[in-house]
Amino acid sequence: MIKGFRDFILRGNVIELAIAVVIGSAFTALVSAFTANIINPVIASAGGIDTDGFGFLIREGNDATFVDVGAVLTAVVTFLITAAVVYFVFVVPMNRARARLQTLAAPEDPEEAPTPVDTALLMEMRDLLKDLASRGIRP
Repeated sequence: MIKGFRDFILRGNVIELAIAVVIGSAFTALVSAFTANIINPVIASAGGIDTDGFGFLIREGNDATFVDVGAVLTAVVTFLITAAVVYFVFVVPMNRARARLQTLAAPEDPEEAPTPVDTALLMEMRDLLKDLASRGIRP
């Protein structure tokens, strides 16, 4: 049981997954700081001077009923930035590398599959009928 666990831990996939989690956490912190310090003030400025941001109060005088539309927009922007970076930094290069490896692994000169016997006989009959028709003989 211990040997199986050791093999599992030392396998490359676990190490790569750990690295991905660390990089993902750092990137999340970066995107969160960007949206909190740049995007939030821009969205909050759309709410006006007398409000706490881009949103509205359901009941006047009760701050707990403030619907913060700006926070939702910030979450959408955070998601879009994260998805774009993941796509362009990870997915596109991996797809290109996979396509390049598949072209390298593909055989240079694919062999032709042998023609089945029934197809060969039908092709021979067709050719004979064309030959007869070119001589003016009707079958």
